[in-house]
Amino acid sequence: MKFIRLVHTIYGFTIFSVLFLLFFPLLLYPILFPKQYRWVGIINRCWAKSLFVLTFLPYRVECRTKLDRTKQYIFCPNHFSYLDIPTMGLNPVNTIFVGKNDMEKIPLFGFMYRKLHITVNRASLKSRFNTILASMKAIDEGKSLVIYPEGGMVTKEPPKMCAYKDGAFRTAIEKQIAVVPVTIPYNWIILPDEEKMRLHRGTVKVIFHAPIETTNMTLNDIPALKQLVFSIIDEELKKELSTEA
Repeated sequence: MKFIRLVHTIYGFTIFSVLFLLFFPLLLYPILFPKQYRWVGIINRCWAKSLFVLTFLPYRVECRTKLDRTKQYIFCPNHFSYLDIPTMGLNPVNTIFVGKNDMEKIPLFGFMYRKLHITVNRASLKSRFNTILASMKAIDEGKSLVIYPEGGMVTKEPPKMCAYKDGAFRTAIEKQIAVVPVTIPYNWIILPDEEKMRLHRGTVKVIFHAPIETTNMTLNDIPALKQLVFSIIDEELKKELSTEA
């Protein structure tokens, strides 16, 4: 079984790399023509679906309410696994990501990520502040964002989440756009964040909850909004995992 998992893992990372190389020329289009940013979401969706099919990982996308593709949202998912990134590529709404600048170090992939998405150095106060400004600018340009509110894969005890950062909620309230809680219940089991990462069999599932409107909210409402999103995702995680038990 361990050998099969090792082979599956090597195969999975190979498919990931090959697909990226195949899709990279297409990603040059929104890089060269920034106003065509919607193609980032379209290409991400094709890439994510291809990845899961070719790596024999069935996936399921569940929207608790129909998302309006003409509206802007900030999507806030839990984050326990590297698999969460392609999973959010399944998003029916075209988005860009706000993520750690560590990805910039990956050859070619880092170039793409830096050009199309927003990166942040969590250790730098200046970088975090600039990221909020960049996020607000992206909203002004008509983009929707994916922001992992925990600030990355920081928990040591998945599926328990860590406390949320303010950035996603501050941006949503400042720009008066809706926040969408997103639950990704099983990725930490399928691809655990461990020193020796191994793929396990399982279904990749992502749940898009009903949007939470921020109209008339002020910055004083950040703690309450954070708690509401945390509670929605936490309750769904517990529900999903108790069903599987």
